[in-house]
Amino acid sequence: MRFVDFENVHAMLSHTVERSPDRTAYTTILPDGGTESRTWSEFAAEVRQVGKSLIALGVGKDDKANIVSYSCYRWVLTDIALASIGSVTVGIYHSLLAKDIGYIVEHSDAVLVFAEDPVQAAKLVELRDRLPAVRKVVLFKGPAPSDDGWTITYEDFLEFGRDVADEALDARIADVGPADVAAIVYTSGTTGVPKGAVLTHDNITFTAQSVFGSASIHADDIALLFLPLAHIFARTCVFTALFAGCTTVFARAIDTIADDFKIARPHWFPSVPRIYEKVHSKILAGAQAKGGVALKLFNWACAVGDRVSDHLLAKQPIPLVTRLQYALATKLVFSKVQAALGGRVRWCISGAAPLDPSIGKFFHAAGVLILEGIGMTENTSFTNVNREDDYRFGWVGPTGPGIEQKTAADGEVLYRGRNVMREYYKMPEETAETITPDGWQHTGDLGEIDDVGFLKITGRKKDLIVTAGGKNVAPSAIEGLVATSPYISQVCVIGDRRRYLTALITVDEANIRAFATERGLAAASLGELLARPEVRQLIHGIVEEKNRELASFETIKDFRLLEEFSIENGLLTPTLKVKRNVAMERFADLIEEMYAET
Repeated sequence: MRFVDFENVHAMLSHTVERSPDRTAYTTILPDGGTESRTWSEFAAEVRQVGKSLIALGVGKDDKANIVSYSCYRWVLTDIALASIGSVTVGIYHSLLAKDIGYIVEHSDAVLVFAEDPVQAAKLVELRDRLPAVRKVVLFKGPAPSDDGWTITYEDFLEFGRDVADEALDARIADVGPADVAAIVYTSGTTGVPKGAVLTHDNITFTAQSVFGSASIHADDIALLFLPLAHIFARTCVFTALFAGCTTVFARAIDTIADDFKIARPHWFPSVPRIYEKVHSKILAGAQAKGGVALKLFNWACAVGDRVSDHLLAKQPIPLVTRLQYALATKLVFSKVQAALGGRVRWCISGAAPLDPSIGKFFHAAGVLILEGIGMTENTSFTNVNREDDYRFGWVGPTGPGIEQKTAADGEVLYRGRNVMREYYKMPEETAETITPDGWQHTGDLGEIDDVGFLKITGRKKDLIVTAGGKNVAPSAIEGLVATSPYISQVCVIGDRRRYLTALITVDEANIRAFATERGLAAASLGELLARPEVRQLIHGIVEEKNRELASFETIKDFRLLEEFSIENGLLTPTLKVKRNVAMERFADLIEEMYAET
């Protein structure tokens, strides 16, 4: 494909405004379910207004500003305005504790912080003595928690730029080049302190175009965003939509996502596997709860859908009888799945973690195509993705245009391209370990590339389990397989330097309680339910069933049941990955039990 060599992010915005000034750029779903929208020309005008306020507050070129907020219109508006004047956006997950926020604010050398609301602002007020470089905290919504001028509303912030001349703003915009820094994105990291990946304007504008060249995205598309913008995966999708000129709709919250899908009616959306797993689990549990004829109809429809999926994957024509059966299955069963996503989704993206192939196959059978891809913070969150007309489940597809890939002697996947970060901020040793002198980025992923360039990830170098018998085991594949049960939420496989594998398993509380109710098991708490032998036997049966799909050395020999891992209890990263080391440390006694008892 032919790339446009934009000077900076603002030039990419101007390119879109020139083509589609009156097309809707962003829509916010309001708390009451209504919507509020901006056209591209209105958005560009507001970017200039925010840029002037940043200049008035003395935010200079290369100065850093943090954003601590859930995804919203003002997140994107502020981000683009910062990039436009040559300043640097540093997103922070709104779910982080104050001490973790403080580390990133300090390490990034931020001079300004934008906070979602008084709740997030309060975390910063708590840290104020540690943040002497921060001039102000600006709230996206709600009143400032103090009246001393350190915390201000967004409306007050906008007033600062009223007297800044257009010429001053234009000079700042013109001074930004492709090699200048647009963002520092801190890794959520399952181990160690977060590292700040330094991304340039060229990283962002190139990657947006490479994604666009890998997917069918149209100017009249609507994309629904509910992932946090502190994650570069979400921001790359927003930048791609900006380049394409299509509409991004901001969901209200994860809790309202079911209703937000029906309001937005998106044509595509990005998500992490955890969301697809939750939806899959809810659908299966609902069918099983109905039982009888309804369950038989559901199973019949799934069998028909599975046959259709097989024909499509093999690129074979679908037999007439199967087509007729699928039309009926869609009308009676699958249309409900499609309607739950708004009724007009062409495809959706899964990234940030492995998606179990059976989940992808299930949705495909139901008429919803999930295109799995892969990327990292260090490569602007995009390297590979399946295509709408060429896809496989269990693979992450070929690279995007302009991106090179190869595997090292030990199977590690390496990339080279304009999507690869410049460096880790203030971490030269870690940078040298990650990027070779000739530009190849080490990913830590293990994989295999076939003769047409499709990539399959087989594990992580750091996560790889080597059993006492010398067998190499990739835990993520096993965890994904076991977690496909509607009764199981998360799985953390243990076994490094051990004789066999065990697992810490968390349950889906709603489905376990429904199971308990059907069997008359009284329990005041989930912990009491997990101690019931009937629940233990249920999970044991599921584990044994999944073990039959694994090699003997990959099977789980024992497990312990736990309540769900979460960000709040410190066992999940903000991108919903299990902190394996933290889990192993916290539940060390349970793990030792599993090896002592056998």
